Amino acid sequence: MLRTFKNRTERSYESLAKRTGVSSSSLHRYCSGTKIPTDYGSIQRFAKECGATQEELRELHRLWVLADAVRRGQPEPDVDTPPENTPPENTPPEEPHRSRLRRRLAVIGVAALVLVVGGVTMSLLSAGRQTGPPAVGGPLLLSSACPPVVSMGQHDECAREVQALLSRAGAEIEVDGDFGPATLRRVTAFQVLADLQPRGVVDEATKRALYDQKVSMATWPPEQVERRIREVFPEVPDRAVGIARCQSYLDPLYVLTNTNGTRNWGVFQLSDKLLAELGGTQRQAYDPEWNIQAARRAWSRHQDFRDWKHCDQPFRTSAPPSSIPR
Repeated sequence: MLRTFKNRTERSYESLAKRTGVSSSSLHRYCSGTKIPTDYGSIQRFAKECGATQEELRELHRLWVLADAVRRGQPEPDVDTPPENTPPENTPPEEPHRSRLRRRLAVIGVAALVLVVGGVTMSLLSAGRQTGPPAVGGPLLLSSACPPVVSMGQHDECAREVQALLSRAGAEIEVDGDFGPATLRRVTAFQVLADLQPRGVVDEATKRALYDQKVSMATWPPEQVERRIREVFPEVPDRAVGIARCQSYLDPLYVLTNTNGTRNWGVFQLSDKLLAELGGTQRQAYDPEWNIQAARRAWSRHQDFRDWKHCDQPFRTSAPPSSIPR
């Protein structure tokens, strides 16, 4: 699929590398199938630069999820690195060739598995759209009526079941069967709270955790969040509330993915970098009290909101410098 995107444009790998922030050699390996990217963001930017449609981006995401699962489940073949040990003198001349052949066959095997599983996934999705709510005897998500991975872009009963289970866990979410950005955020938050890898897609482990109903997503309402921010930031209460509202709509379980693959977490949308500087975890960032106190610590370092420049800009331009609280 990446090769198809590349063939649509007259841009070189070097040109695309400059626009996507990914090295030209990495892009070439992704398109040639010799390497699977570790994050979706890099190939999403590449696909967009090549003019991919939204439908194609959704399909690309599904295929990447499946390929990434294969990559994490077994060692990735390395076709560029020669064997560490040279063969003994009595080794027949054809042995190095056979070794290289085995590695190439391993690459082909991984690619074939991705294509097969991807085809099964799309068949199941198509069947779900055509036949409506499937009749199953057990949990819907764990049945053959749903694909192995429920992900962004689906609009069917499987997506509706994910939303219903998230709502049952206490999440504020609309149960409409449309797996869009709002559902993606809630799935990611659930995975963090369930101590699962926050990939934003509903895989086997996430499905079982949803049905186990051991995770509570109940959290503070916006009114309580605003009240607490004003208490923690008595010097600049309106400004602090305004920045938090700009960042997360005062939603403690809000998460945003950046174009470089990093993410921001919680009320004040603490970036991965800032979260590491403050010695916190993603799970702590979803605790509104911890998140607000962490933002206070970041503010106290310089007595300003330089870590939130974008959302702080209106406060800097709406009044003369002498009247802006610091």
